[in-house]
Amino acid sequence: MEIIYVYTRKRSEFGRPCSFSDRPAKVNVDIPPDPSMASSFVLRNPVDSSVQHSSDMSEHEVNTERVEVESRGVNHVEGGWPKDINPQEVEQTIRFRKKVEKDENYINTITHLGALMEHCVKQNNAINIYEDYFGEEEVAEVEDEPPSAKTINVISKLISFFDVLLPKRDPNVTKRTATHLSWHPNTCKKLAVAYSSLEFQQNMKEMSFDSYIWDLENPNKPELVLKPTSPLVSLEYNPKDSHVLVGGCYNGQMAYWDTRKGGLPVEVSTVEFSHRDPVYGAIWLQSKTGTECFSASTDGQVLWWDIRKLSEPTETLVLDITRKGLLENALGAVTLEFEPTMPTKFMVGTEQGIVIACNRKAKTPPEKITSTYSGHHGPVYALARNPFYPKIFLTVGDWTARIWSEETKESSIMWTKYHLSYLTDGCWSTVRPAVFFTTRSDGTLDVWDFLFKQNDPSLSLKVCDEPLSSLRLQDNGCVVGCGSKLGAVTLLEISSGFCTLQRNEKNLVNAMFERETKREKILEARHREMRLKERARSEGQEMEVEEMPVESPHDVLERTRREFFEVIEAELQRRARAETQPLRGKVKDHAGEEEAAQGEESQLPKDREEEEEEKDAA
Repeated sequence: MEIIYVYTRKRSEFGRPCSFSDRPAKVNVDIPPDPSMASSFVLRNPVDSSVQHSSDMSEHEVNTERVEVESRGVNHVEGGWPKDINPQEVEQTIRFRKKVEKDENYINTITHLGALMEHCVKQNNAINIYEDYFGEEEVAEVEDEPPSAKTINVISKLISFFDVLLPKRDPNVTKRTATHLSWHPNTCKKLAVAYSSLEFQQNMKEMSFDSYIWDLENPNKPELVLKPTSPLVSLEYNPKDSHVLVGGCYNGQMAYWDTRKGGLPVEVSTVEFSHRDPVYGAIWLQSKTGTECFSASTDGQVLWWDIRKLSEPTETLVLDITRKGLLENALGAVTLEFEPTMPTKFMVGTEQGIVIACNRKAKTPPEKITSTYSGHHGPVYALARNPFYPKIFLTVGDWTARIWSEETKESSIMWTKYHLSYLTDGCWSTVRPAVFFTTRSDGTLDVWDFLFKQNDPSLSLKVCDEPLSSLRLQDNGCVVGCGSKLGAVTLLEISSGFCTLQRNEKNLVNAMFERETKREKILEARHREMRLKERARSEGQEMEVEEMPVESPHDVLERTRREFFEVIEAELQRRARAETQPLRGKVKDHAGEEEAAQGEESQLPKDREEEEEEKDAA
């Protein structure tokens, strides 16, 4: 760049307003005419020109506040007549009115009463004492709509409008699973979906790594394509900044995106300081900056991150329930739970079916693991606290879903029946404390309302033929998204009965939770008492065994021989007694017959003597 001219000015004159003034005209350039160019002059014929003589007009509109007019009435009852005047007689009432109107105090009285009347009219207009404040709730309660759900949209990364026209445009050979869903925090019209193949050794070279952000108003193609370095297993919107997302990759790395900067990640964590296994859980923390998050993986670690410096984690926790901090003893994490109202506590669901409750602000790493809950036969695929009662949480694993209380460590307070197919995910309703959702590996979505029914789900809906892998509910509680193993995301609108808070529901649910918690506490105390008695009994037997003298091999042989001959002798005696018993029975029978015959003979003479005495007396 060439500098043509430099303008200089004093520093004190910077920012001063320009002051213009009049001055006489001055000739800067004078160009004399050139006669040689006259021959090149061309006349224009015709010449048209237009001049606008009308004045400029502008139009403005102002939307004033609309005045609402409403008719009100006052019930007036005629009265106050003197006793000597009949109100039914028109002449008497007219004569009395004329008399009153001529009174000197009539105008003052009317003026005073007019102010009181105006006050009453304004009060009547301000408050409608007959207004029905709770009409909508009563109507909602009367309407008994059967539980139902309808499909409002199906999003597929492999089948779209363009794929139908041009099937060869689909770059994906292997169908990937929709592993995680995340709704836009401000508007519920966008959905971020993480796609990854979790099958062992099924990642092919030509398989796509992309994940997508879908606009529900235009589901034919994704609004934004996220391009990670490895397939995303988890993906979450930042609740404080909806343009920022954090994702956990299949190779253990963490990455975050800013949708204003495109589909490439802004920063990715280094492999050396990342997880060693897929990141199954990534959640944003409640912080002032809104840039902190933490993640969990099956490598047995929980790592805290700050996206302003994603090169290495800020804090690390090893999930070793023996509290030794050894990574080889750590339990692999499958799901992660964090409640913003409890900023220091979080929970981890593991592959071994154990839920670990942790406290981040503990002084030492062993103290960070506060308690464990064991109740599943396989991995805990879902873990969520009740939004109305944070001390109650839901776990989904193996063939059941279980509801736990923090106060009972040994067993859950409520649980579903064992299903025929595996359960894959679950979550609570955001508007009703008694409703939760579960997905199954046979493609079924179950909606449970344990105030209405405890043994079976209130609604079971076959969403698709392939297994359902992920589940996420909108904040309004009316639309639920289900991701399948083949990558299709189905959006379902549930009936109003599942997303409308029922009358007195919170009190009933709280009473049910408290009752079940109390029952489990009583059972735990009883089991603990029985275990203590069993332990004391076993310890007593061990002491008796220890007190017995140690026998030599010769003594053991002699004792065994003696016991053997004693058993043989006892058997011979038993057989001898058995042979003598029939003979004794026969002897007893003969003796009994002889005694009976003698008794009869002795009885006959007595009878004859009695008959002779009776005859003599007669």
